[in-house]
Amino acid sequence: MKTETTEQEYQHHLSQHHHMRVQWEEFFKSEDTTKIMDATLIEKSSIITRVGMMILSCGTGAWRVRDAMDTMARTLDLTCSTDIGLVSLECTYFDVNNQSYSQNMALPATGVNMAKLDALERFVRQFEAGEGDFTIKDVRHRLGEIEHIKGQYKLWQVGLAAALACGGFIFLLGGGIPEVICAFLGAGVGQLCRGELGKRGITFSATTAVGVLAACLTYFLAFSIGSHLFAWPGAHIHGYIGAMLFVIPGFPFITSGLDMAKLDLRSGLERLAYALLIICIATAVGWISATVLGIRPGTMPDLSLEVWQMALLRLLASFCGVFGFSIMFNSHVKMAAIAGCVGAIANTLRLSMVDYGHVPGPLAAYLAALLAGILASYVRERVGYPRISLTVPSIVIMVPGLYMYRAIYLLANVHVGAGATWMTEALMLVFALPMGLLTARILTDKKWRHVG
Repeated sequence: MKTETTEQEYQHHLSQHHHMRVQWEEFFKSEDTTKIMDATLIEKSSIITRVGMMILSCGTGAWRVRDAMDTMARTLDLTCSTDIGLVSLECTYFDVNNQSYSQNMALPATGVNMAKLDALERFVRQFEAGEGDFTIKDVRHRLGEIEHIKGQYKLWQVGLAAALACGGFIFLLGGGIPEVICAFLGAGVGQLCRGELGKRGITFSATTAVGVLAACLTYFLAFSIGSHLFAWPGAHIHGYIGAMLFVIPGFPFITSGLDMAKLDLRSGLERLAYALLIICIATAVGWISATVLGIRPGTMPDLSLEVWQMALLRLLASFCGVFGFSIMFNSHVKMAAIAGCVGAIANTLRLSMVDYGHVPGPLAAYLAALLAGILASYVRERVGYPRISLTVPSIVIMVPGLYMYRAIYLLANVHVGAGATWMTEALMLVFALPMGLLTARILTDKKWRHVG
C-alpha cells in the first residue's frame, strides 16, 4: 500500500525545464505490491518506455534499445513497435485484449555512460529470467537506482583520462616527448573546461568550442615554455592537433554506421549528423585558434625508433589512449582495462600493417576493427560487458582526427585540392571502421545478423 508519505512524495508538480521531465511515478495507479504481470497496459508500457529512454540516454544505438524493449515486452505478453532517433523514440504497445497504447518521448541531450548501460542490460536480463515476477515497487526502486548512476569519476579524474588518451593518441600519430607532454596538458585542461560547463547545463556546441579553445591555448603555452626552457625545435608545435582529439564523437560515429546497416536510418542519420556537427565545431575552433596563434599543420619530427621499440611503445600508447577514452565514457576500471587491451592489440596491428606490410590504410582499419569486434564478442561471452563498451573505445583512437582537421584547415584557406585529398582519406578510414565492426557482429552474433 502507498503510505501517506509516499503519496506526498508523488505529489503532482510540473517540470520547469525547457525539456519537461516525465514524472514516471504518476503513471502508476496500482498498489506498490502489484506484480508487473498484473499491472495495467499503461503501467507496463511506461516501464518499458522508461527503460528504453534510459538505454538511449547512454549513447548506444537503436538496435540495442529496441532489443531491450522487445525483451521486456515479450516478458509482459505485449507487442512493442518502436521508432528510435538520437534523442527520441515513438512506441506503441499492443496486448491480447485488443488494446493499444502509444508514447512519444524525447531526451534533452545525449551522452555516453557505459556503467549505466551495463546496469540496465543486467536488469533487462534479470527481468527476462524472472519472467516479470517483480512488484511495481521493486521495478521502480531499481530503475531509480540505475537512473542516478551519473559520472562515477570526479571532474579532475575525467580530465586526467582525457589527458592520458590524447597523450597516447598524439604518439600514435607520430609525436615525440614534447608533443605528448603538451597534448597531455592541453587535453586535460580542455576536458576540465568542457566538463565544468557541462555540469552547469551549457549546450554541447558551446562546451565543445570552449574545450577545444582551452586545449589549443594550453598546448601553445606549454610548447612556448618548453621551447624557452629546453630549446624544443619549432616543428613540435604541429602536434597541437593532439590536444583537441578528446572531443572525437566516437560513439555517435560508430553507432550511426551500425544503425544504418540494420536499416535504422532515422537513428543512423541523426547520429551521423550529430557527430559531423561536433567535428565541424571542433575543427573550426581549432582552425581559428591556429590562425590567430600563427600555427599551421605540418610534419612532426621523425622518432627514429627500432621496429620492436615502436611496436612496444605503440602497444603502451594504444592501451593508454583506449583506457583514457573508456574512463571518459564512464566505464568501470576493469571494463576500461579490458577495452585497453583489445584496443592495444587491434591498433598496433593496424599501424604495423600500414608501416611494414604496406597495407592500404582503409583495409588495415577494417581488419583492425574486425579483430576488435571479435575480441569484444569473446570477452562478452565470459564477462558479460556490453560489446559496445569494448569496441567503440578500442577504435576511437583509429578515427582520423588529424586528417579531418587538416582537411578543414586547407579547405578554409582555399587549398581545395589538398583539402579534398585529406578529406577523402579521412572518409575512407571512417567508412572502414564501422564496416569492420559490422562484419564482426554478423560473424559472432546470430541474433543480430538476422533481419527479424
